[in-house]
Amino acid sequence: MLILIAGPYRSGTNDDPVLMQQNLNNLEALAMPLFRKGHVPMIGEWVALPLIHLAGSAGTGDKIWDEIQYPCAHRLLEKCDAVFRIEGTSKVADEDVRIATARGLPVYYHLGDVPDAE
Repeated sequence: MLILIAGPYRSGTNDDPVLMQQNLNNLEALAMPLFRKGHVPMIGEWVALPLIHLAGSAGTGDKIWDEIQYPCAHRLLEKCDAVFRIEGTSKVADEDVRIATARGLPVYYHLGDVPDAE
C-alpha cells in the first residue's frame, strides 16, 4: 500500500523552523517501519517542501506556501491506499483522516495494526 503518514507539521510550532523540523522528524520516524512491513510510506512535506522552494516561497505561510503545502497532501491522498495518523494536534491531519474515512480507506494509529504486505 501507499500509506500517507499524517500528523502535526506546522501545528503548535508558531512557525519555528526547529520545531517544524522536529515534527517532520516525528512523521519520518514511521517511514522505515512501514517500508519494512512492505509498504511505500509517503509524507506530504516530502513533495510539498521542494515545490515550495522551487516556486520561490519567502517563508512559511506566505501565498506560495499556502498554494502548495496543503493541496499537495490532498492530491497525494487521492493516490494513497491508507493513512497512518501519528499523535499530536493537527487540524490538517484530522482533515486527512476525515477524507480517507469518507473514501473508505483504512486509517491506522498503531504500527501493529498495519498488515504486512503479501
